[in-house]
Amino acid sequence: MSNEKAYYGQFGGQYVSESLMNTLAEVDAAFEEAIHDPEFLKQYHYYLKQYVGRETPLYYAERLSEKYGTRIYLKREDLNHTGAHKINNVIGQILLAKRMGKTKVIAETGAGQHGVATATGAALFNMDCTVYMGAEDIERQKLNVMRMEMLGATVVPVHSGSNTLKDATNEAIRTWAKTAEDTFYIIGSAVGPYPYPKMVKEFQSCISREAKRQFAEEVGGLPDVVMACVGGGSNSIGMFADFIEEKSVRLIGVEAAGLGIETGKHASAMALGKPGVLHGMKSYLLQDDDGNVELAHSISAGLDYPGVGPEHAYLKDSGRAEYVSITDVEAMDALMELCKLEGIIPAIESAHAMAYAFKLAEKMTPEQSIIVCLSGRGDKDVNTIADYLAGKGYLN
Repeated sequence: MSNEKAYYGQFGGQYVSESLMNTLAEVDAAFEEAIHDPEFLKQYHYYLKQYVGRETPLYYAERLSEKYGTRIYLKREDLNHTGAHKINNVIGQILLAKRMGKTKVIAETGAGQHGVATATGAALFNMDCTVYMGAEDIERQKLNVMRMEMLGATVVPVHSGSNTLKDATNEAIRTWAKTAEDTFYIIGSAVGPYPYPKMVKEFQSCISREAKRQFAEEVGGLPDVVMACVGGGSNSIGMFADFIEEKSVRLIGVEAAGLGIETGKHASAMALGKPGVLHGMKSYLLQDDDGNVELAHSISAGLDYPGVGPEHAYLKDSGRAEYVSITDVEAMDALMELCKLEGIIPAIESAHAMAYAFKLAEKMTPEQSIIVCLSGRGDKDVNTIADYLAGKGYLN
């Protein structure tokens, strides 16, 4: 493909069927027009403030900081309407869908937070909504399925492959190829064919813009480290966006090591993945020796993805960002730590970032600072947490 802007180094692109190329070109043109239109931006920011509840606090976690020996700040995306960062992107994409004259939206979801956010936006803007969700994730995230249905969405279980996010995404792309005339596909993560990784970054960059300003006002200067969990990579690219050019700030993405990278049951595409093509993009993917995409594993439904957004792959290769892995057990320990020391129940996804923050903090000085993106709250995970604490394994 000759369209160079679709790539981040060797990653990205538009690896889709011919029938979707025109659709992507239309989305790209509409998006570029919208983000340079002051009226569109005014409307977007109005809904972020008055509906989503932005800006979210940058909270100094005093007890954690005291225990681990460095200043730990939490960017509280869990306080957004619907309980996670996903709504930032949905409001942007659904306003774009309306601008393009679409009447229906579809989405894929893993942990269900993007599905809930899409169903919320569809209800708000009076659009028909269908959400594709892996059968295994439906089992893990019953509360979010109920929320989507209450909001008027149709939740379609996907019974193929691993019955998780990858398969839900496959199904959503197949449907979109047939229905693009009146349907807009709201991708929830920083993945997929161009312009989706760029759109998701644009609509999530409010996270880092706010955090950078809040930190400067409260503390002065820049933080030493900015950290977020990485599945496909939407909260992390939003958390990194405004700091990428600030070379003094370490950017750290935290993947799911599942039962341990050495066990093969993990979701660490950056640690062990190889470049390949999935869901319309070239990026790091978990693959076998024949190039078949392997199953990802994580106790967290939202990190259970065998690839990563193309800009993250580029940030890794260029050395601008570091990517590390945290196991299920480490994440669950960090989750309980945050509950007990700060009175915050985080999503299991976000707990992966917290776990690495605790490890890193012990190597830092008391004057240094870490900002962790607390991407979502943990209500959706109470069944998984209960099973885990009861020693039942995370699925039973």
